[in-house]
Amino acid sequence: MDAIAPKLDWSLVQTFLTVAETGSLSEAARQLGISQPTAGRQVRQIETTLGLELFRRQPRGLALSDAGADLLSHAQRMAEGMRGLSLAAAGRSETLSGTVRVTASVFTAQYHLPPILAKLREEEPEISIDLVPTDRSENLLYREADIAVRMYRSEQLDIVTRHLGELPIGVYAAKSYIARRGRPDTFDAFLDHDLVGYDRSDLILRGIREMGLEAQRDWFATRTDHHPVYWELIKAGCGLGFVQRTVGDVEPLVERVLPQIPLPTLPLWLAAHEAVRHTPRIRRVWDALAEGLLAHVGPRQAG
Repeated sequence: MDAIAPKLDWSLVQTFLTVAETGSLSEAARQLGISQPTAGRQVRQIETTLGLELFRRQPRGLALSDAGADLLSHAQRMAEGMRGLSLAAAGRSETLSGTVRVTASVFTAQYHLPPILAKLREEEPEISIDLVPTDRSENLLYREADIAVRMYRSEQLDIVTRHLGELPIGVYAAKSYIARRGRPDTFDAFLDHDLVGYDRSDLILRGIREMGLEAQRDWFATRTDHHPVYWELIKAGCGLGFVQRTVGDVEPLVERVLPQIPLPTLPLWLAAHEAVRHTPRIRRVWDALAEGLLAHVGPRQAG
């Protein structure tokens, strides 16, 4: 007589797979939205159900045992099937109600999206929004978000994108800083001022180097990689810095300086999985985001 296969709850398989991929109970719990003790209990539960030791405990996390490695590909196929089921179901929803999950950079989520989402909520009260401000890329294939607002074009298969235009950048300084140190009127004068830059990111450094200068990290008197905090440092008078013009131009505490310096722009994209892109509520949020964000792009790119 054949042995009866044990019945497994999908949540246990999902926890097994996430721990296997991250090698960490704490990181798996964070990704799954559960507590670390819950993740640990679920790992023990699936091991008990299967009668197998799936992980070897190590000082810095968990590693798959031989049995766990043998089961990994089966769990991955189950996950692909569940993702396909979720996407297919979401794509067939015909109601203009429900939740739409939107991800955007921390700066965009803080300074651009609130009025857009407030207008949308007023017009579509049956649609609720989960806003995920993060500077890491949420995976649209895994339904970590329904729509992404990004500064780059997604190259993943099955992802639909729309280029909204280019965000113009300017150099800004607090009025208090200008009163103290004076207004730079040439690029050479700019380099004699205190500069606000990034900490670990080399984005500003690369931009300055593309202008023909060998910029170094120690050129910046104040540094942070958190973009809203970066903007607050400029507003407080720490030095000159680079900000999107639609944000800088409306801030009364600062002034734009050196408008003659040609600066690169930031591309602005929307992205969604093609299976859900035409779901009524997701399409409605997509259109609202596009309409609202077009106000921030340069006039020549707005079409």
